Amino acid sequence: MARPQALLSSWMVLRESNTKRDLWKLKVEQVSEETDALRTALEKHTHKERRRRVEEAERADLLSRSDANGPGGWRSTFDDDAQAMGYVQNSKRALEEAFQTGTAILTNMAGQRERLKSAQRKMLDLLNSVGLSDSLLRVIERRQRMDKWITYGGMFLVSCLLIGFWWWIRS
Repeated sequence: MARPQALLSSWMVLRESNTKRDLWKLKVEQVSEETDALRTALEKHTHKERRRRVEEAERADLLSRSDANGPGGWRSTFDDDAQAMGYVQNSKRALEEAFQTGTAILTNMAGQRERLKSAQRKMLDLLNSVGLSDSLLRVIERRQRMDKWITYGGMFLVSCLLIGFWWWIRS
């Protein structure tokens, strides 16, 4: 007798309209979404609880170090901090000295440039007074310009080679 009843119930399920099936599908989807939302909330809560326990353990560990003179106590922590600050101060002093040295070098180079310019002017005045021709002075000036371009070209070429070598090593 159970067998005809099962056939009858399965027949009724098949006869149900599509709207009822769609309705049940929507309900199943809603339950699935609620389950996902609850799972996400549970994971967040578990994560917060785990983090709270770790923080409590760290807090208890810090508070257990109440001996100021013992190993690992507060005094050693302060000594480590003081030592680190000393290192920072030494580094700051070294950087200031390097900056002052660089500034002094640039100032000296500017002074040398001015002295060389005045020496060049005096030399040109002396050559003019000796009676060298203007053509010879133009040849000298052209040679100086060519030397300058050769110097700049050499600097550019060396820079390109160094950059290429650095790129080749990096890749």
